[in-house]
Amino acid sequence: MAARRLLSRSLLSSLRTPTIYTAPALRMPAPLSKSATQTAVRRLTATAQHLKPAAAAAVQVDYPMTHEKISNPPNTKWFVDNQFVESKTSQWIDLHDPATNNLVTRVPQSTDAELKAAVDSAEKAFPAWRATSLLHRQQIMFKFVALIRQHWDRLAASITLEQGKTFADAKGDVLRGLQVAETACGITTQLTGEVLEVSKDMETRSYREPLGIVAAICPFNFPAMIPLWCLPVATITGNCIILKPSERDPGASMILAELAKEAGFPDGVINIVHGSAKTVDFIIDEPRIKAISFVGSDKAGQYIYTRGSEKGKRVQANLGAKNHAAIMPDANRNHTINSIVGAAFGAAGQRCMALSTLVMVGETKEWLPEIAKRAAQLNVNGGFEEGADLGPVISPQAREKIEALVQSGVDEGATLLLDGRGHKPAKYPNGNFVGPTILADVTTEMKCYQEEIFGPVLVCLNVETLEDAIELINKNKYGNGVAVFTQSGATAGRFQKDIEAGQVGINVPIPVPLATSFSFTGNKASIAGNANYFYGRHGLQFYTQLKTVTSHWRAEDAVATRAKTEMPTHH
Repeated sequence: MAARRLLSRSLLSSLRTPTIYTAPALRMPAPLSKSATQTAVRRLTATAQHLKPAAAAAVQVDYPMTHEKISNPPNTKWFVDNQFVESKTSQWIDLHDPATNNLVTRVPQSTDAELKAAVDSAEKAFPAWRATSLLHRQQIMFKFVALIRQHWDRLAASITLEQGKTFADAKGDVLRGLQVAETACGITTQLTGEVLEVSKDMETRSYREPLGIVAAICPFNFPAMIPLWCLPVATITGNCIILKPSERDPGASMILAELAKEAGFPDGVINIVHGSAKTVDFIIDEPRIKAISFVGSDKAGQYIYTRGSEKGKRVQANLGAKNHAAIMPDANRNHTINSIVGAAFGAAGQRCMALSTLVMVGETKEWLPEIAKRAAQLNVNGGFEEGADLGPVISPQAREKIEALVQSGVDEGATLLLDGRGHKPAKYPNGNFVGPTILADVTTEMKCYQEEIFGPVLVCLNVETLEDAIELINKNKYGNGVAVFTQSGATAGRFQKDIEAGQVGINVPIPVPLATSFSFTGNKASIAGNANYFYGRHGLQFYTQLKTVTSHWRAEDAVATRAKTEMPTHH
């Protein structure tokens, strides 16, 4: 326990200005279990005095595994020219542990000079980075991937402390971003051009070239995954990136910056700035920034897309969602209920692909009491606690909004089947906890249906037929994801053909495709603008621009050719 307290006190210093030790014998190719991680941390701490500083084979030995209060929390730094720098701002944003509301760090609102310096750094770095061979950039990405794997648990611990996810869920957050970075390592097969002979001795070639300086504006709910949706693809294609993590949980991004430096990214290729609206406006208005990736709320996303597009920038914006699942009477009952409970309440419902809405077809509405019973058995607790199924929501304000939307449903006639409001784990009475909540007999006119709740709340509507379910879902303005639970191939085929959402699951509650070949393909009001999708082939296209070169080299003009002795027979 004493070692744990020591680790917690040194947490933020280690996350932002880390102490690195050589440990050549240690290899962590995959994330450890929580108990194994705690054991490893204790052993490393006990032997740290025998380890000497070095730049390679580095293992971070002091990261948090508890929610204990941090004495004298340090400030979060910003990252420029491969250095962690103390901000000179006078405006700071307090960041609290959602499980306790204890202060974890203060995040700077980057100054005008700091924001400009980040872009200056990227501008200076771009010519050399663009000219770096693709194979060399690939080698750096290989090292970056290996370091993320090595520091997997450390990244997850930062997420649990700052965002509130359970430790196991936080490791999944890292994994889904890591998969994008791993896929980026295959860039040599993804960035090939085309060539066509268009006439005698004339050919046209196409190339994909980097845009220059790009930016990513990231949300609080996936502190590792979303930065890793952007950073690997943007940089391996030759761009330099300005990353703005959420001011609510920037720790994972700062660790990624440290690992990127260790992997060999040159100064200025990756820069990190902080803040809220002021920083966003700078990114939109700065003419040297050519493209913006954004994941977040409707209001912010529409603003960034509209204003950024007016400035002539490329903008990809993933916005809100209201993901439905149609439950057919022939569905496998046990699998369906377990899938629903996990997808609705995992991550405390704070994900754009959360399964927040059930459409109960026919007699399946009779399943709701059993769904409520299983949901009530979930362990709502601090994210570092053994066996926790979901942690707190991000802030007291988020909790209040969620609870108000639940009450609006009750006021408008919904049946409160399970009420998680006011939940207080014994060890964390001051946290932002909302337990699993289920509203039944909801109608499409209710506010709790029309708005994205973004919490552990499941709203349930009743219809009689498959056609009714499809019609109801298609009328919703959002189109991120949808699922159907059935054992009928014909029913599934009809559903996937007629439904309008971009990501469809058949007996799969959260159908986000892996980054290996596919992209995140939400549609309708969940995506602003044209089909600019994150990662995969379409993500690569977003961060590059086409160039075609048509050349004419006459064969008869070739030099050092064999001499001809015969008389010419033509003019």
